[in-house]
Amino acid sequence: MKPEKDQLKVNQDELVDAWNETLPSILNGSDKALVQGDAADPNSLRVAIQTAGRTNYSFDFKVTYADSREIDTQLVDVEADGIHVDEHTDIIQGLAHDYVRHMRECAQNLQEITHY
Repeated sequence: MKPEKDQLKVNQDELVDAWNETLPSILNGSDKALVQGDAADPNSLRVAIQTAGRTNYSFDFKVTYADSREIDTQLVDVEADGIHVDEHTDIIQGLAHDYVRHMRECAQNLQEITHY
């Protein structure tokens, strides 16, 4: 039987605030991010990243804390100018991979509030 994942001891609102403060400093300077709590799961966040430039891509991710140090990141949706696009293209996959790396860096930077 798989053990239940650790419940984060940090308040989700506090975690959202910390992510909203930290993630923009890790992303490319002109990209924008908005982090919100996942109402269905206190260990999860919803991260929306708007790319800079002419493509106007918008990425939606679900970030779930597996424990106080480790996150699992899932790409939920990608849009360009408000229209859903195929997330399996090389360009989208490359951008998504970069954003996942940035989110892992953000989580590492916030271990002082998540790891106890």
